[in-house]
Amino acid sequence: MFVSTTINGIDAKGRVSVPADFRATVTGQGFAGVYVWRSPFGDYLEGGGLRLLEDLHDAIEDLDPFDPARAAHERVIFGGAKALMFDSTGRVTLPKDLMAHAGLDKQAVFIGMGQRFEIWDPKSHAETEEEALRLARENRGALKSRRRREREAQS
Repeated sequence: MFVSTTINGIDAKGRVSVPADFRATVTGQGFAGVYVWRSPFGDYLEGGGLRLLEDLHDAIEDLDPFDPARAAHERVIFGGAKALMFDSTGRVTLPKDLMAHAGLDKQAVFIGMGQRFEIWDPKSHAETEEEALRLARENRGALKSRRRREREAQS
C-alpha cells in the first residue's frame, strides 16, 4: 500500500525522487517504475503501479461500452498515463505537461492513498488539507470494516 506524505525536490530537468516506500510497493509488478496521469478531480497527479492500472481497467470494463463516461475514463487514465521508469537513484522524470497540470515547480508532495498515490504542489496541497480533515470527520461513520458490513447484512 502507498502510505505517508513526503515532500521531495524537483530538479531543473523535472526529476523527482519517488519515496522509497512507494518504490517498494510497486516492486515486482512487472515495470521498474510508476504510472502517472492528470487527475480528473483537480490540479494534481494520480499514480500507481501496474496492479492499479489492471484494477482500473477491470472497473472500466464493467461500464457500458457506449457510455461516454467510460470513454472519458479511458482517455484520462490510459490515454493520459505516462510510464515513468526509475533511474538508479529512484527518481523519475515528470513530463512538462503533467508538471503544468499540477502546478509543480521546485517541490512535489507525494501522498499515499492506499492502492494509489497523488502528487501535489505543496501550496495547493496545504490549502486542501483542512477541507479533507473536515470531510473525513463528518463522514467517519461511513468507514466500516468488511466484518462489520457482513454482520450488518446478516441482521
